[in-house]
Order: sequence, then C-alpha cells, then structure tokens
Amino acid sequence: MHRQPRSPAPLFPMLARFLPAAVLAAALASCAAPPPPPPPPPPPPAPKPYIPPPPKPVPPSGASDNLAIPPLDADGLRQSVNRGISPTQMLWNLRSALNVAALNCNGPAHAEILPRYKAFLKTYAKALSATNRKVDAEFKARFGAKFTAPREAYMTSVYNHFALPPAMRDFCNASLAVSGDMAGVKPAELEAFAVRSLPSIEIVYDDFYRRYEKYRIDLAEWNAKYGPPAAAPTAGTP
Repeated sequence: MHRQPRSPAPLFPMLARFLPAAVLAAALASCAAPPPPPPPPPPPPAPKPYIPPPPKPVPPSGASDNLAIPPLDADGLRQSVNRGISPTQMLWNLRSALNVAALNCNGPAHAEILPRYKAFLKTYAKALSATNRKVDAEFKARFGAKFTAPREAYMTSVYNHFALPPAMRDFCNASLAVSGDMAGVKPAELEAFAVRSLPSIEIVYDDFYRRYEKYRIDLAEWNAKYGPPAAAPTAGTP
C-alpha cells in the first residue's frame, strides 16, 4: 500500500521545543513592529518683546537739575522771604513783586502789569513812602545803626526770589491778577491788601518747589530701575 508523504511540521513550533525561553523571546521581539520615534522637543519660548524704559524725568518748567530748594518749617510751610515778616514788610515786598513783574512780564497776556504798576506808584506814593520809613525803623530796631547792609541784603534776596526763571510764567499770571484786584483800594487799606494778596503770589513758588521735589523722587526711582549701574569702589591706597 502506497503511503502519503507527511508534510513537514512548521518550523517555528519545532524551534520552540529546542530554544531557550530568552532566545525565543528575542526572536518574537524581532518579529514585532519597531517602537515609534520619540516626539520632537518643544520649541524654545519666544523671546520677550523689548520694552523701552520710560523717558527720564526732567526738572519742571525747564529748571536746572541742581536747584537748591528751601526747606520746610515746623508747620510744613516752605521757608521764604515772604513768611514770618511784618505787615509793613509784606506791603514793601508786594511792591517789589510788582516791580519785578513790570520789568519781566512783557508778553501780550501781561501787558496790563506795567501801566498798573505805574498807577500803583502814583496813587499810593505817600503810603509807600511811609512804608519805606517803617521798614527802615524795623531793621534799625533789629540791627542798630548799621541796619542798611542787612536790609539791602534782604531786599536782594526778595528780588531774586520773585525773579526765579522757572516760575516766571506763573508769577506773571499771579501778579496780573493781584494788580487787577488793587483797583479801588484806599491808601489806608493798602497794608491789609498786601497781607491778603502776597500769599497769592507766594503760592507760585510753593507749587514750583513741590513739583521740583517730586521730580527728584521720580528721578531717583528711574535711576534705580533704568540708570547705569553704580561704579564699583576702587581700593584706596594706604
């Protein structure tokens, strides 16, 4: 009887009988699909946009950057040649203020100051002469027979105070208003008028110095954030 030849047994089951488990696992792994590649790294963060620093603070009204500021007194008021003085001296200082305004406030907006100042000198000539004598008496009582020099030094400081360039525009505006309010004031009322009107001019300087102090604070903060680094101290020689 003719026998049908056997089909050969599958190779893999035959190998599995003789190969160790580790080799078999490696063989199975080699037949599996390769692992997927790792994901690409995330893109680097976008650079922060450049934000330029704010403008460097500048002094108000075009003032210099090293201006001396009068200190505050115990009441929180700015020390001034126009504070702590007699009513007679206030009238004389008001005259000085109008004098400075007549010489310096020459724009069209302040054209009325000069004729008003001339009328002031003419209308109150006797009262102003009496005021001048009283001021002399006050300085003589304080400084004795040699009172002329301290009075002239004080009046120079008064004129310099009113002529402060950065405050000139606001000073002219205030002087224009005061000179307009003077119409109709009687000579006997002139001193009282000065007592209530000189502060209206002095406030110009209070405001300017307040703004200048704020400028200094703002400048210090700006330098701390955006200014150049401080130079390293150098070693001193013995």
